[in-house]
Amino acid sequence: MWDKRSRVLVLGSMPSPKSREAAFYYMHPRNRFWPVMEAVFADAGDPADRVGDTPESRRAFALRHRVALWDVIGSCDIVGASDASIRNVVPNDPAPMLRGAPITLIVTTGAKSGQLYRRLIAPKLVADGIDVPMVQLPSTSPANAAMRLPDLVGAYRAAFVQAGIVRPDR
Repeated sequence: MWDKRSRVLVLGSMPSPKSREAAFYYMHPRNRFWPVMEAVFADAGDPADRVGDTPESRRAFALRHRVALWDVIGSCDIVGASDASIRNVVPNDPAPMLRGAPITLIVTTGAKSGQLYRRLIAPKLVADGIDVPMVQLPSTSPANAAMRLPDLVGAYRAAFVQAGIVRPDR
């Protein structure tokens, strides 16, 4: 999911069963991705600038704030939502997106997506002459219970500041 204004590409590993069921990103009710996005981007002076609960409202929120969403993995064998169970990975190819939008930063959400990005996608992008920096951010999954919400917000805010889509004083 992206448009021609997207500036940051957020790559997860593989959607959870809830996300696959909803056909949209980070739809498990305990995943903290959308609360993090709202904390980083929502305009406190605009009550309409909220994430919402539907794929449509979340898509609009991400695009309004110039965030593209996708996954490192196009297909794989996976048990539930367990990144540790991922096998037989076929990666996505973000090159068309990176050529079609002014994306200045790629962020991966979690260790597995970062590892797979570095191993399966980055070498192909380099070979294609595409050089966009990547930052690995912590997972917003409920399985990452050691990371508190304020810590996640701080890490994600720093990456979006680096990309120039959030002011440092926000």
